[in-house]
Amino acid sequence: MAAPSNKNSKSHKRNRRGHIALSVPSLVLDKTTGEYSVAHRVDSKGQYKGRQVVDAK
Repeated sequence: MAAPSNKNSKSHKRNRRGHIALSVPSLVLDKTTGEYSVAHRVDSKGQYKGRQVVDAK
């Protein structure tokens, strides 16, 4: 069974995990409502790219 021969320091461990990070979602200003929304998603009113796609409840 494989076992590590030496202890990894905290800095070495954090260097390995450097690529694991939270990314900020790209927000787009909606021209019709003036609100920010996530890109390529239907907004709260049921519109996508300025046209009605889903019936808003």
